[in-house]
Amino acid sequence: MDYDAFFKAELDGVREEGRYRVFTDIKRHRGAFPQATRFVGEETQPVTVWCSNDYLGMGQHPVVVDAMHAALDECGAGAGGTRNISGTNHFHVELERELADLHGKQAALLFTSGYVSNWAGLGTLAAKIPGCVVFSDALNHASMIEGIRHSRAPYKIWSHNDAEDLDRKLSDYGPEVPKLVAFESVYSMDGDIAPIAEILDVCERHGAMSYIDEVHGVGLYGPRGGGVAEREGLMDRITVIEGTLGKAFGVMGGYIAASADLIDYVRTFASGFIFSTALPPAVAAGAAASIRHLKTSQLERARHKDRVAQVRRRLDAMGIPHLPNPSHIIPVMVGDAHKCKRISDWLMDNHGIYVQPINYPTVPVGTERLRITPSPVHSDGDIDRLIAALSEIWSQCELARMEAVA
Repeated sequence: MDYDAFFKAELDGVREEGRYRVFTDIKRHRGAFPQATRFVGEETQPVTVWCSNDYLGMGQHPVVVDAMHAALDECGAGAGGTRNISGTNHFHVELERELADLHGKQAALLFTSGYVSNWAGLGTLAAKIPGCVVFSDALNHASMIEGIRHSRAPYKIWSHNDAEDLDRKLSDYGPEVPKLVAFESVYSMDGDIAPIAEILDVCERHGAMSYIDEVHGVGLYGPRGGGVAEREGLMDRITVIEGTLGKAFGVMGGYIAASADLIDYVRTFASGFIFSTALPPAVAAGAAASIRHLKTSQLERARHKDRVAQVRRRLDAMGIPHLPNPSHIIPVMVGDAHKCKRISDWLMDNHGIYVQPINYPTVPVGTERLRITPSPVHSDGDIDRLIAALSEIWSQCELARMEAVA
């Protein structure tokens, strides 16, 4: 077999469909983000980033950066190994305490990413609990799906955000069967939010454990940034809360928070934890500083909410279609992979506006979109330029508009 010819043919097919992904080479400007510099060969271009998951701009916050500098000077660069073999640093311990406190749980466990925390957390629980059946929301993230598949436990997929369908599927299993219900709080592509209370009612009625992915909620929702479940006063009813340090907290890493015994169980049996080098101490220190800051500061969340609302109003005024949802994520709907990429490229090349096209397999064919994520650090001028440019390219592409809302 000509392996390289096979690879090339497959990639050519992706290119023809208009969904070939090209990485954008940028350098963020600390203290000036969302401004950044784009590198194209030997040339550079100033850009404004509109698609970052650093939702609150905490990746450049002085509290975070100073904590990382201090830890780097104190401990050096790496952790030195896995947590079991020389890699547990006091900054890891402090961060896990902050996370447990954030979610009102007895304990928390760090992982190298949110993907790994889902893969290892769900995979270990489903695999190791004898006879466990997993019930997964139809739109769960790939990391949750891979964790469930890796467990080799039987699983059922329930209709997205449909507590009644979940109830029907759970009803097929008696009280003697261990059950694990996995879902997200904020779904990152459509921006919709799960009916958490209704789902928990169903879980409790059937004696099922609940596992919620709050990666797009932590930092942003709740009086202390504990996520949508905190905002709705439901954290104490959830078995496992999973989150990330790489989005609103502005650093990197993932975690789960739960009872002390459950956390110890995953720590003891999860290969994704046991055999992974620990996060650098400076990263852990920065994350802990970010969490501590957002537990008390409302400034970032209030400003963020205002920016999101303003972008939505301006899109409505121009008739540019976007999915209505109750979250901070604004999916501007294009519906064609080629046009979606064309718009993204044009915005970057002509206006220095960086927003990535979202195509299949991340979203279904025909629902291609630009996923816009306003942040507290976007100015009124940034918003003006974004809306004007979008309106111009929308006309050039002859895309349909909604009825404008004044």
